[in-house]
Amino acid sequence: MLTTMTLPHLQARTLTDILAPVQTDLRAVEARMRAVTMEQHASLTYAMNHLLAAGGKRVRPAMTLLAARLFDAPRERSIALASAIEMLHTASLVHDDLVDGSLLRRGLPTLNAQWTPAATVLAGDFLFARAAELAAEAESVPVMKAFARTLMTIVNGELTQLFLGHGVASRENYFRRIYGKTASLFAVAAESPALLAEAEADYIAAMRRYGEEAGMAFQIVDDILDFTSDESHLGKPAGSDLRQGLITLPVLCYLDQNPEDPNLARLLDGRTGDATLVERVVQAVRTSGAIEAARDEARAFVCRAQAALSGVPDNAHRQALHDLVEIFVERDV
Repeated sequence: MLTTMTLPHLQARTLTDILAPVQTDLRAVEARMRAVTMEQHASLTYAMNHLLAAGGKRVRPAMTLLAARLFDAPRERSIALASAIEMLHTASLVHDDLVDGSLLRRGLPTLNAQWTPAATVLAGDFLFARAAELAAEAESVPVMKAFARTLMTIVNGELTQLFLGHGVASRENYFRRIYGKTASLFAVAAESPALLAEAEADYIAAMRRYGEEAGMAFQIVDDILDFTSDESHLGKPAGSDLRQGLITLPVLCYLDQNPEDPNLARLLDGRTGDATLVERVVQAVRTSGAIEAARDEARAFVCRAQAALSGVPDNAHRQALHDLVEIFVERDV
Protein backbone atom coordinates (compact mmCIF):
# COMPACT_ATOMS: atom_id res chain seq x y z
CA MET A 1 0.00 0.00 0.00
CA LEU A 2 1.23 3.50 -0.78
CA THR A 3 2.26 5.69 2.10
CA THR A 4 1.00 9.25 2.35
CA MET A 5 2.88 11.47 -0.05
CA THR A 6 3.42 15.21 0.13
CA LEU A 7 3.92 17.00 -3.14
CA PRO A 8 6.65 19.65 -3.24
CA HIS A 9 5.44 23.25 -3.06
CA LEU A 10 7.83 25.97 -4.13
CA GLN A 11 5.14 28.52 -3.31
CA ALA A 12 1.36 28.44 -3.05
CA ARG A 13 -0.26 29.30 -6.37
CA THR A 14 -3.93 29.39 -7.23
CA LEU A 15 -5.41 28.21 -10.50
CA THR A 16 -5.99 31.86 -11.41
CA ASP A 17 -2.27 32.56 -10.91
CA ILE A 18 -1.24 29.60 -13.03
CA LEU A 19 -3.57 30.43 -15.91
CA ALA A 20 -2.98 34.19 -15.90
CA PRO A 21 -0.65 34.08 -18.95
CA VAL A 22 -3.30 32.33 -21.08
CA GLN A 23 -6.52 33.97 -19.85
CA THR A 24 -6.87 36.05 -23.02
CA ASP A 25 -6.42 32.92 -25.12
CA LEU A 26 -8.96 31.02 -23.00
CA ARG A 27 -11.52 33.73 -23.72
CA ALA A 28 -10.70 33.34 -27.41
CA VAL A 29 -11.26 29.59 -27.07
CA GLU A 30 -14.68 30.21 -25.54
CA ALA A 31 -15.60 32.51 -28.42
CA ARG A 32 -14.30 30.04 -31.01
CA MET A 33 -16.41 27.22 -29.57
CA ARG A 34 -19.54 29.35 -29.63
CA ALA A 35 -19.00 30.52 -33.22
CA VAL A 36 -21.55 29.27 -35.76
CA THR A 37 -19.86 28.21 -39.01
CA MET A 38 -22.87 27.00 -40.98
CA GLU A 39 -26.62 27.28 -41.13
CA GLN A 40 -27.79 24.93 -38.40
CA HIS A 41 -31.01 23.85 -36.75
CA ALA A 42 -32.06 26.05 -33.84
CA SER A 43 -31.96 23.04 -31.51
CA LEU A 44 -28.25 22.56 -32.22
CA THR A 45 -27.57 26.19 -31.35
CA TYR A 46 -29.53 25.68 -28.13
CA ALA A 47 -27.59 22.51 -27.34
CA MET A 48 -24.21 24.17 -27.83
CA ASN A 49 -25.15 27.21 -25.75
CA HIS A 50 -26.68 25.02 -23.04
CA LEU A 51 -23.61 22.81 -22.79
CA LEU A 52 -21.08 25.63 -22.88
CA ALA A 53 -23.07 27.69 -20.38
CA ALA A 54 -22.65 24.85 -17.89
CA GLY A 55 -19.04 25.95 -17.74
CA GLY A 56 -16.60 23.38 -16.48
CA LYS A 57 -13.03 23.69 -15.39
CA ARG A 58 -11.60 24.20 -18.91
CA VAL A 59 -8.39 22.57 -17.69
CA ARG A 60 -7.89 20.67 -20.96
CA PRO A 61 -7.72 23.77 -23.20
CA ALA A 62 -5.69 25.51 -20.51
CA MET A 63 -3.18 22.67 -20.61
CA THR A 64 -3.08 22.90 -24.42
CA LEU A 65 -2.49 26.65 -24.36
CA LEU A 66 0.27 26.42 -21.75
CA ALA A 67 1.95 23.65 -23.76
CA ALA A 68 1.63 25.79 -26.88
CA ARG A 69 3.41 28.63 -25.09
CA LEU A 70 6.08 26.18 -23.90
CA PHE A 71 6.90 25.24 -27.50
CA ASP A 72 6.08 28.62 -29.07
CA ALA A 73 3.39 27.13 -31.32
CA PRO A 74 1.47 29.57 -33.58
CA ARG A 75 -1.14 31.37 -31.45
CA GLU A 76 -4.23 31.26 -33.70
CA ARG A 77 -3.71 27.61 -34.58
CA SER A 78 -3.15 26.83 -30.90
CA ILE A 79 -6.45 28.50 -30.01
CA ALA A 80 -8.22 26.41 -32.66
CA LEU A 81 -6.55 23.30 -31.24
CA ALA A 82 -7.52 24.11 -27.65
CA SER A 83 -11.09 24.75 -28.82
CA ALA A 84 -11.13 21.37 -30.58
CA ILE A 85 -9.93 19.60 -27.42
CA GLU A 86 -12.66 21.14 -25.28
CA MET A 87 -15.34 20.57 -27.92
CA LEU A 88 -14.32 16.92 -28.13
CA HIS A 89 -14.65 16.69 -24.36
CA THR A 90 -18.08 18.36 -24.48
CA ALA A 91 -19.29 16.01 -27.21
CA SER A 92 -18.12 12.97 -25.26
CA LEU A 93 -20.12 14.15 -22.23
CA VAL A 94 -23.32 14.25 -24.29
CA HIS A 95 -22.96 10.60 -25.27
CA ASP A 96 -21.64 9.66 -21.82
CA ASP A 97 -24.72 11.13 -20.12
CA LEU A 98 -27.00 9.30 -22.52
CA VAL A 99 -25.26 5.95 -22.01
CA ASP A 100 -25.29 6.40 -18.22
CA GLY A 101 -28.84 7.73 -18.10
CA SER A 102 -27.62 10.82 -16.22
CA LEU A 103 -30.25 13.52 -15.81
CA LEU A 104 -28.00 16.17 -14.25
CA ARG A 105 -24.50 17.45 -14.93
CA ARG A 106 -23.02 20.34 -12.97
CA GLY A 107 -26.47 20.86 -11.51
CA LEU A 108 -28.14 21.41 -14.88
CA PRO A 109 -30.40 19.03 -16.83
CA THR A 110 -28.50 16.99 -19.42
CA LEU A 111 -29.62 16.98 -23.03
CA ASN A 112 -30.97 13.46 -22.71
CA ALA A 113 -33.14 14.64 -19.79
CA GLN A 114 -34.84 17.00 -22.23
CA TRP A 115 -34.60 15.29 -25.62
CA THR A 116 -35.22 11.86 -27.08
CA PRO A 117 -32.25 9.47 -27.29
CA ALA A 118 -32.16 9.89 -31.08
CA ALA A 119 -31.96 13.69 -30.86
CA THR A 120 -29.29 13.49 -28.14
CA VAL A 121 -27.13 11.13 -30.20
CA LEU A 122 -27.38 13.41 -33.22
CA ALA A 123 -26.46 16.47 -31.15
CA GLY A 124 -23.41 14.64 -29.83
CA ASP A 125 -22.47 13.64 -33.37
CA PHE A 126 -22.72 17.26 -34.47
CA LEU A 127 -20.41 18.35 -31.66
CA PHE A 128 -17.88 15.64 -32.57
CA ALA A 129 -17.93 16.95 -36.15
CA ARG A 130 -17.50 20.53 -34.92
CA ALA A 131 -14.52 19.40 -32.83
CA ALA A 132 -12.96 17.83 -35.92
CA GLU A 133 -13.56 21.04 -37.88
CA LEU A 134 -11.76 23.04 -35.19
CA ALA A 135 -8.90 20.54 -35.10
CA ALA A 136 -8.52 20.90 -38.87
CA GLU A 137 -8.02 24.66 -38.37
CA ALA A 138 -4.75 23.82 -36.63
CA GLU A 139 -3.53 22.90 -40.14
CA SER A 140 -1.44 19.94 -39.02
CA VAL A 141 -1.78 16.37 -40.28
CA PRO A 142 0.03 14.92 -37.22
CA VAL A 143 -2.40 16.79 -34.96
CA MET A 144 -5.40 15.47 -36.90
CA LYS A 145 -4.04 11.92 -36.63
CA ALA A 146 -3.60 12.31 -32.87
CA PHE A 147 -7.08 13.81 -32.59
CA ALA A 148 -8.68 10.94 -34.55
CA ARG A 149 -6.77 8.36 -32.49
CA THR A 150 -8.06 9.96 -29.30
CA LEU A 151 -11.66 9.96 -30.49
CA MET A 152 -11.37 6.25 -31.31
CA THR A 153 -9.85 5.61 -27.87
CA ILE A 154 -12.69 7.44 -26.11
CA VAL A 155 -15.39 5.56 -28.01
CA ASN A 156 -13.63 2.24 -27.49
CA GLY A 157 -13.38 3.04 -23.78
CA GLU A 158 -17.08 3.81 -23.54
CA LEU A 159 -17.98 0.53 -25.25
CA THR A 160 -15.60 -1.39 -23.01
CA GLN A 161 -17.22 0.19 -19.94
CA LEU A 162 -20.69 -0.54 -21.29
CA PHE A 163 -20.03 -4.21 -21.98
CA LEU A 164 -17.33 -5.15 -19.48
CA GLY A 165 -16.89 -2.41 -16.89
CA HIS A 166 -19.81 -2.94 -14.52
CA GLY A 167 -19.29 -4.81 -11.26
CA VAL A 168 -15.60 -5.52 -11.96
CA ALA A 169 -13.41 -4.99 -8.88
CA SER A 170 -10.05 -4.84 -10.61
CA ARG A 171 -7.40 -2.13 -10.69
CA GLU A 172 -6.36 -3.22 -14.17
CA ASN A 173 -9.91 -2.79 -15.42
CA TYR A 174 -10.29 0.53 -13.60
CA PHE A 175 -7.06 2.08 -14.90
CA ARG A 176 -7.78 0.89 -18.44
CA ARG A 177 -11.24 2.42 -18.22
CA ILE A 178 -10.15 5.83 -16.93
CA TYR A 179 -7.37 5.99 -19.51
CA GLY A 180 -9.94 5.64 -22.27
CA LYS A 181 -12.47 7.91 -20.58
CA THR A 182 -10.22 10.74 -19.40
CA ALA A 183 -6.45 10.35 -19.62
CA SER A 184 -6.37 9.85 -23.39
CA LEU A 185 -7.89 13.31 -23.87
CA PHE A 186 -5.42 14.92 -21.46
CA ALA A 187 -2.65 13.13 -23.36
CA VAL A 188 -3.62 14.70 -26.67
CA ALA A 189 -4.19 18.06 -24.97
CA ALA A 190 -0.56 18.06 -23.87
CA GLU A 191 0.98 16.29 -26.85
CA SER A 192 -0.70 18.07 -29.75
CA PRO A 193 0.87 21.53 -29.18
CA ALA A 194 4.29 19.88 -29.41
CA LEU A 195 3.16 18.24 -32.66
CA LEU A 196 1.87 21.58 -33.91
CA ALA A 197 5.21 23.24 -33.13
CA GLU A 198 7.08 20.34 -34.84
CA ALA A 199 9.04 19.76 -31.65
CA GLU A 200 11.63 17.02 -31.23
CA ALA A 201 10.29 13.48 -30.90
CA ASP A 202 11.55 13.20 -27.31
CA TYR A 203 9.67 16.36 -26.36
CA ILE A 204 6.47 15.05 -27.97
CA ALA A 205 6.77 11.76 -26.08
CA ALA A 206 7.45 13.55 -22.79
CA MET A 207 4.38 15.73 -23.20
CA ARG A 208 2.21 12.74 -23.98
CA ARG A 209 3.45 11.02 -20.80
CA TYR A 210 2.74 14.18 -18.84
CA GLY A 211 -0.82 14.38 -20.16
CA GLU A 212 -1.53 10.69 -19.54
CA GLU A 213 -0.34 10.79 -15.94
CA ALA A 214 -2.11 14.10 -15.30
CA GLY A 215 -5.36 12.74 -16.73
CA MET A 216 -5.21 9.62 -14.59
CA ALA A 217 -4.76 11.79 -11.48
CA PHE A 218 -7.60 14.07 -12.52
CA GLN A 219 -10.07 11.20 -12.94
CA ILE A 220 -9.06 9.56 -9.66
CA VAL A 221 -9.81 12.81 -7.85
CA ASP A 222 -13.16 13.06 -9.68
CA ASP A 223 -13.92 9.56 -8.41
CA ILE A 224 -12.92 10.57 -4.88
CA LEU A 225 -15.20 13.61 -5.06
CA ASP A 226 -18.04 11.31 -6.10
CA PHE A 227 -17.86 10.06 -2.50
CA THR A 228 -16.70 13.07 -0.51
CA SER A 229 -18.69 15.91 -2.06
CA ASP A 230 -22.43 16.49 -1.99
CA GLU A 231 -25.11 16.82 -4.64
CA SER A 232 -25.11 20.63 -4.52
CA HIS A 233 -21.44 20.64 -5.59
CA LEU A 234 -21.44 17.55 -7.81
CA GLY A 235 -24.69 18.33 -9.62
CA LYS A 236 -25.60 14.64 -9.15
CA PRO A 237 -26.06 12.27 -6.19
CA ALA A 238 -22.94 11.14 -4.31
CA GLY A 239 -21.82 7.65 -5.21
CA SER A 240 -23.31 7.88 -8.71
CA ASP A 241 -20.77 5.52 -10.25
CA LEU A 242 -21.36 2.90 -7.58
CA ARG A 243 -25.11 3.15 -8.14
CA GLN A 244 -24.44 2.25 -11.79
CA GLY A 245 -22.24 -0.68 -10.82
CA LEU A 246 -18.96 1.05 -11.71
CA ILE A 247 -16.17 0.23 -9.27
CA THR A 248 -13.81 3.17 -8.85
CA LEU A 249 -10.54 3.53 -6.97
CA PRO A 250 -12.01 4.57 -3.60
CA VAL A 251 -14.06 1.35 -3.59
CA LEU A 252 -11.03 -0.71 -4.61
CA CYS A 253 -9.01 0.83 -1.77
CA TYR A 254 -11.88 0.14 0.62
CA LEU A 255 -12.01 -3.45 -0.60
CA ASP A 256 -8.26 -3.79 0.09
CA GLN A 257 -8.86 -2.66 3.66
CA ASN A 258 -12.19 -4.46 4.22
CA PRO A 259 -12.20 -7.60 2.04
CA GLU A 260 -14.93 -9.27 4.12
CA ASP A 261 -17.45 -6.41 4.08
CA PRO A 262 -20.81 -8.15 3.43
CA ASN A 263 -22.52 -5.03 2.06
CA LEU A 264 -19.84 -4.50 -0.57
CA ALA A 265 -19.90 -8.19 -1.42
CA ARG A 266 -23.63 -7.96 -2.12
CA LEU A 267 -23.07 -4.92 -4.35
CA LEU A 268 -20.38 -6.74 -6.28
CA ASP A 269 -22.88 -9.55 -6.79
CA GLY A 270 -25.06 -7.11 -8.68
CA ARG A 271 -27.42 -5.65 -6.08
CA THR A 272 -26.76 -2.04 -7.14
CA GLY A 273 -30.50 -1.44 -7.40
CA ASP A 274 -30.79 -1.58 -3.60
CA ALA A 275 -30.54 2.12 -2.71
CA THR A 276 -30.18 1.46 1.03
CA LEU A 277 -27.35 -0.97 0.44
CA VAL A 278 -25.55 1.46 -1.88
CA GLU A 279 -25.88 4.24 0.69
CA ARG A 280 -24.35 2.03 3.39
CA VAL A 281 -21.33 1.32 1.21
CA VAL A 282 -20.98 5.00 0.22
CA GLN A 283 -20.93 5.99 3.91
CA ALA A 284 -18.49 3.20 4.74
CA VAL A 285 -16.07 4.33 2.02
CA ARG A 286 -16.41 7.96 3.12
CA THR A 287 -15.47 7.22 6.73
CA SER A 288 -12.66 4.77 6.01
CA GLY A 289 -9.04 5.26 5.07
CA ALA A 290 -9.89 4.44 1.46
CA ILE A 291 -10.31 8.08 0.43
CA GLU A 292 -6.81 9.05 1.53
CA ALA A 293 -5.37 5.87 0.02
CA ALA A 294 -6.96 6.74 -3.33
CA ARG A 295 -5.69 10.31 -3.09
CA ASP A 296 -2.19 8.98 -2.45
CA GLU A 297 -2.42 7.04 -5.70
CA ALA A 298 -3.52 10.23 -7.47
CA ARG A 299 -0.51 12.02 -5.99
CA ALA A 300 1.75 9.30 -7.37
CA PHE A 301 0.38 9.96 -10.87
CA VAL A 302 0.96 13.68 -10.35
CA CYS A 303 4.58 13.08 -9.39
CA ARG A 304 5.10 11.00 -12.55
CA ALA A 305 3.50 13.75 -14.65
CA GLN A 306 5.82 16.33 -13.13
CA ALA A 307 8.81 14.05 -13.68
CA ALA A 308 7.91 13.77 -17.37
CA LEU A 309 8.26 17.55 -17.68
CA SER A 310 11.97 17.25 -16.89
CA GLY A 311 12.36 16.10 -20.47
CA VAL A 312 11.14 19.37 -22.04
CA PRO A 313 12.58 22.92 -22.15
CA ASP A 314 12.64 24.69 -18.79
CA ASN A 315 10.75 27.98 -18.74
CA ALA A 316 7.85 29.67 -16.94
CA HIS A 317 5.28 27.72 -18.95
CA ARG A 318 6.81 24.39 -17.93
CA GLN A 319 6.53 25.54 -14.31
CA ALA A 320 2.88 26.45 -14.90
CA LEU A 321 2.19 22.95 -16.24
CA HIS A 322 4.01 21.50 -13.23
CA ASP A 323 1.83 23.52 -10.84
CA LEU A 324 -1.39 22.91 -12.78
CA VAL A 325 -1.28 19.16 -12.31
CA GLU A 326 -0.49 19.55 -8.62
CA ILE A 327 -3.71 21.51 -8.17
CA PHE A 328 -5.61 18.56 -9.65
CA VAL A 329 -5.26 16.49 -6.50
CA GLU A 330 -5.86 19.27 -4.02
CA ARG A 331 -9.20 20.46 -5.46
CA ASP A 332 -12.51 19.87 -3.72
CA VAL A 333 -14.80 20.45 -6.73
